[in-house]
Amino acid sequence: MSERIWRCRDHTLQLGARTLVMGIVNVTPDSFSDGGMFQDAQDAVAHAAQLADEGADLLDIGGESTRPGSDPVSVDEELSRVLPVIEGIRAARPDVVVSVDTRRGEVAEYALKAGAAVVNDVGAGRDAPMFDLVRGAGAGLVLMHMLGDPKTMQDDPRYEDVVGEVHEFLRERVEAAVFAGLAAEQLAVDPGIGFGKNLEHNLALLRALEAFADLDAALLVGVSRKRFVGALSGVERAADRLEGSIAAAVWCAANGADIVRVHDVRATVRALRVTDAIWRGTD
Repeated sequence: MSERIWRCRDHTLQLGARTLVMGIVNVTPDSFSDGGMFQDAQDAVAHAAQLADEGADLLDIGGESTRPGSDPVSVDEELSRVLPVIEGIRAARPDVVVSVDTRRGEVAEYALKAGAAVVNDVGAGRDAPMFDLVRGAGAGLVLMHMLGDPKTMQDDPRYEDVVGEVHEFLRERVEAAVFAGLAAEQLAVDPGIGFGKNLEHNLALLRALEAFADLDAALLVGVSRKRFVGALSGVERAADRLEGSIAAAVWCAANGADIVRVHDVRATVRALRVTDAIWRGTD
């Protein structure tokens, strides 16, 4: 089997040997789990450095909440939140891969100039400048599926075949990115758990993760602390959903995910060491 990689500017991430961990750093007042905790740039940088020390391979910096029902913020506001944090992390932990969580090309442009190596795009490259910006920087790009937009995505989402429809959407977006000049090894796909999906949709996608292996892209899955975890575990408060989040991350790792996006890095890294030793034969 040929070596699989995810190329993100000067970083070449090996895929398949172990599950990679993307640590979440939300610089927002209203994210569903940790909104308001790291609005101060110094606090956010310190938290990011801690996640890196706990074993995060990537740090994902977000300045606009995409929780269900959230309102968009201005480009200037988003930039004012993420740029000081990206710059601070690059200074504090220069070897860690920094990702910017944005669907806006203008934000991605400045974040890439500040040293981000990945654009984690919940809009899947539908903002016109995005592909050109990522191609020009040689950065990694995550293409995520979302039904509708954050404000309305959980208003009775419906599919005839959720796995087939999400797969086809991501296949088309990968094709569009490659047509725009990006290399397949720059791309990752994310089925968008919780983004315009109800509980049964989420479970169907998680049971079928291996169906996304034919997309010629890294597979990233975000399940950490999400509503479906709370529904299944009976835990209302998002920050208390550790056990369910780890269980879901372990499932993803054992069913084809290359990268998991998480809040609780230390505990997840430890769980994945065991998972990878059993499933992938690593130690």
